[in-house]
Amino acid sequence: MFSIAHPRTRLRAPAPATLHPAFMPSALPISVVIVAKNEAHNLPRCLASVYGWTAETVVVLNDTTDASGQISRDHGAAVHHTPWLGYRDTKNHALSLASNNWILSLDADEEVSPALHSALSDFFSRPDLSEISGAKFPRKVWFIDRWITHGDWYPDLSLRLFRRDRARWGGDAHVHEKIEITGPVATLRGDLHHYSFPTLSSHVAKINPFADLFLKQQLERGKKFSAPSAIFRPWWRFFRAYILRRGFLDGFPGFYIAIATAFSAFVRYSRLYEAAQKKNPPANLPHV
Repeated sequence: MFSIAHPRTRLRAPAPATLHPAFMPSALPISVVIVAKNEAHNLPRCLASVYGWTAETVVVLNDTTDASGQISRDHGAAVHHTPWLGYRDTKNHALSLASNNWILSLDADEEVSPALHSALSDFFSRPDLSEISGAKFPRKVWFIDRWITHGDWYPDLSLRLFRRDRARWGGDAHVHEKIEITGPVATLRGDLHHYSFPTLSSHVAKINPFADLFLKQQLERGKKFSAPSAIFRPWWRFFRAYILRRGFLDGFPGFYIAIATAFSAFVRYSRLYEAAQKKNPPANLPHV
């Protein structure tokens, strides 16, 4: 089990989990597939965490203007460029560029921890491997000064390892893409590290883009504004994250996450009201 230091001892994010080349095991039959845009600041950590023990790394870039391509090639990855097709369709296109049937799908701001690396190695030694279609494992976020281990953000079991001949990215075309898989899925121990929000500002900045995608999704489904949803869903999200899922054990960051999650829900559902009711101010208003 991967041990965690007391939160007060964590003053900065841990160094990338890399392995010395002398201790690299033989490569597992995995194609690592990463879809990214302008992620030069994150890719070195992500790529280093899979370097040397996976058979192939494929990085698919869209509208990228930074050094992501060169960084990826320096880490031995095959680099492809493609226009953005939405989360689901871009990720499915990326799958077609991989050589191996087993796929490990990563985001640029993620990192395979040593514990997860060990669990993956054990997984490929299973005698019943041919019967299994994929594997899921917990994803753990580093936020402000600690790993978040409760609330809505953990364990966040993520199905990221799968056989390409039995799985595809499905779900909505705009947001909330998910793997649709045929066959049994194993659950592995060991965390996928996630460095999604380096600052509070970066977290706040993502509220509106996701609200835009939510609005588009809901309008396409013919959904309308619901006052009960706009009022009660945020309260439920806070109660679930902070009380039921024990977000209070993550200290102030846990409280912030619960509040921010509730506010994000409030913004999303309020956007449906705005879409239905927004009007321009009347012309020729008298001056006061």
